[in-house]
Amino acid sequence: MSRSKSSSNSRKQEKKIFKRSKGFWGSHKNVKKVARESVLHALANSYRDRKKRARDFRRLWITRINAACRLNGTTYCVFMNDLKKAGIDLNRKMLADLAVRDPQSFANIVETAKKAAA
Repeated sequence: MSRSKSSSNSRKQEKKIFKRSKGFWGSHKNVKKVARESVLHALANSYRDRKKRARDFRRLWITRINAACRLNGTTYCVFMNDLKKAGIDLNRKMLADLAVRDPQSFANIVETAKKAAA
């Protein structure tokens, strides 16, 4: 049986790391050990920050809905409870978009939710 060398496999792994570390600063892009650590750190950060971005957007939507609700004489928590009682299934992203782009239709939704809760 012929002897197998691992150089081709190692080179493939190196190329993969260096491709991912393209654009990094200094030795973080062209020294194998440093590049590997930087890539692993960057991947961990990107995973964490995708989750954080989702949380940040949800906070933004809630803030926008609350501001629009207060203009229509109610609060966020009361409005969301009334929506649930009225059986209106709109997510926060859509409600925030309506509050910003079409305040009149948002006001109609608030009135509908108030009537259904009463």
